[in-house]
Amino acid sequence: MIETERLVFRKYTTNDLALLFGMTNDPDVMRYIRHGRPWTKEETIESLNRFIGWNEDGIGLQLAFSKEDGKLIGHSGLIPQTVEGNQEIEVGYWVIKEAWGKGYGFEQAKAWKEYGLSQLGLSRLVSLIHHGNIRSMKVAEKNGMKHEKDIDFNNKNIALFSIDIL
Repeated sequence: MIETERLVFRKYTTNDLALLFGMTNDPDVMRYIRHGRPWTKEETIESLNRFIGWNEDGIGLQLAFSKEDGKLIGHSGLIPQTVEGNQEIEVGYWVIKEAWGKGYGFEQAKAWKEYGLSQLGLSRLVSLIHHGNIRSMKVAEKNGMKHEKDIDFNNKNIALFSIDIL
């Protein structure tokens, strides 16, 4: 199990629909995710099933909880993506609105970057960030990633940040 100084992570289960829907139903959290608006319950169920499936392969999103009080902070992990026809692994992170501005985005991103590079032996990681999401761009940069280029992804022009270890 991965953990940080303040956070503990766990894989999604079918019992986590309410936790995930609490995040996907918040317009502020979802502003820069996928289509930029809250997800329907059906979209959330579909995504939950995908998250559970990813975790069977040792990669995927996991819920992040505060060690101090056990409250949900967000979710994060390593996400398989197809970018311009290439298979990539994305460091992804969400933080619930109540926990914004406390360094949890970086704490999650750093943990997953280190896990991917050192435990999984990956040599490249990316973060796909919607333009305007300045906080996430700063997290990626602080996490050692550089803006590689802008790309079209899921019918949106977004920023591709990356880190390569040779």
